[in-house]
Amino acid sequence: MQSRCHWCGEDPLYIAYHDNEWGRPNRDDQKLFESLILESFQSGLSWITILRKREHFRKAFDNFNAEKIAAYNENDIERLMSDKNIIRNRLKIEATIQNAKSLLSLNKEGITLSQFVWEVTDQKILQPKFTDSRELPSTTIEAKALSKKFKKANFKFMGPVVCYAFMQANGLTNDHSLECFLHQSV
Repeated sequence: MQSRCHWCGEDPLYIAYHDNEWGRPNRDDQKLFESLILESFQSGLSWITILRKREHFRKAFDNFNAEKIAAYNENDIERLMSDKNIIRNRLKIEATIQNAKSLLSLNKEGITLSQFVWEVTDQKILQPKFTDSRELPSTTIEAKALSKKFKKANFKFMGPVVCYAFMQANGLTNDHSLECFLHQSV
């Protein structure tokens, strides 16, 4: 039996996410934007809740197409607020629209989301050495720096804790515990 990070437990959805996505270096702008939005919706909730609703989020938010989301209006907000298949939080929905606009502004400056976020780690994967994933902090110096960058670029709901979860999910930091079978490969 393979040893995994403790947090993925026995749930097949969590195990598949852990084994195939979490902590893998991601430089794909579309996937990074999706992750950014989902991480902001996760704030205050368990990640499994978001995973179970991910396909609904993709459908509700036009597959996380930043140009389409940036054009959302009050009718779209009301549509999303009435969608029982996603997290219906007006502030997070409005933040998603703002974040799409902020991303497009970065793109107009010639900056990709990948460049923007990986800059905080100097384009390298951070390699902390946690014996047990329960030792992980809720944030790091790099996550705080990323949060400040997001805030300066007018992104919303991207505090240090959300940024750290985003960094973990997208492999900017290798937070697979030392006993996890994926630690060495990442």
